[in-house]
Amino acid sequence: MYLRAAHAEGSIPLLREFIVKNPLGILTTAIASRGDSQERPFILSSHIPWVLDVKDPSDQNALPTLRGHIARQNPQAKSITDEARALGSQKQVAEGYTLKDEVLILFNAPAHHYVTPKFYGKTKPETGKVVPTWNYSAAEAYGRATVWVDHAAQETTSFLQRQIRDLTDRAEHDIMGYEKSWKVEDAPEKYIHLLSKNIIGIEVEVTRLGGKSKMSQEMPEEDVRHVVDGFRGLETDVADEMAATIEGKLMQRLSKKSGTT
Repeated sequence: MYLRAAHAEGSIPLLREFIVKNPLGILTTAIASRGDSQERPFILSSHIPWVLDVKDPSDQNALPTLRGHIARQNPQAKSITDEARALGSQKQVAEGYTLKDEVLILFNAPAHHYVTPKFYGKTKPETGKVVPTWNYSAAEAYGRATVWVDHAAQETTSFLQRQIRDLTDRAEHDIMGYEKSWKVEDAPEKYIHLLSKNIIGIEVEVTRLGGKSKMSQEMPEEDVRHVVDGFRGLETDVADEMAATIEGKLMQRLSKKSGTT
């Protein structure tokens, strides 16, 4: 991801919070085909909801671990499984095999929008030197992925049981806001066991974490205020959220410039 200084977000606590609020990440792997005669793309991606863990929550700069699962029928899961069985020992596969190359997970905020040059009420009439752009926020996590693909191993069963329960509990409480939430135990045990056989587990130890909030920070203050007004004038939920976010970034910028917090 291109991280222009004006847009870069380097705060680990803010990036961890961003992922928790936007847990659906795109997992990208680059694995050569092996194990059978079927050729698969070298680069594969899948949308996966993630659970974020931090060993020491009091450590503001601690990089997180991300846990997820993926359907066994997914070509990416098959590619991952092929590498594990081709390069890992029986013990490694049973206890969790670590892929030899790093993976990337990309997270996006739901609110993003085209920005028309007509919004730039200062620069456009003065010089005309404006072009369209797109405002958005994203975070990228690089790391080493350990995968659980051996369903005969207790380690795989334990990982998947914990993963499914934690993901469900956090989604029911944090996303849905339910006090009385649906729990995995509400479904028949044999049904959950059967479905668990059709997924593999993945845990990524994040080694690099970066982010970007592209919200017109590169533009002069007067233009940014016109952009805020322009979005508010659209009168849509997404535009209102964009206006609030852009205005918030402008206030941060002005506070930093004046030396206040």
